[in-house]
Amino acid sequence: MAITQSWKQRNWVIALVAINIISAAGISYCVHASRNIVAELQALKQENNALEVEWGQLLLEQSAWGSYARVEKVAMSQLKMKVPEANEMIMVGP
Repeated sequence: MAITQSWKQRNWVIALVAINIISAAGISYCVHASRNIVAELQALKQENNALEVEWGQLLLEQSAWGSYARVEKVAMSQLKMKVPEANEMIMVGP
């Protein structure tokens, strides 16, 4: 009876050690995966910041290209348009 009791205790100890090792490996894997995800998050945040800066620059460029002064300048120089004189205007009624 004493021999079976010691085998049972030994099996329990072996099982608990195995569970402990598996748990430690699982924790190590989770920490590794977590660090990879955090690194990816940081890279995506940097990319987001760069894209926001580019978006701001594009908005400035759009406002510069679409300004009334520039449109008027292009209309006069390239399209040969001009502001009509008062006698050249025709009022259309209902």
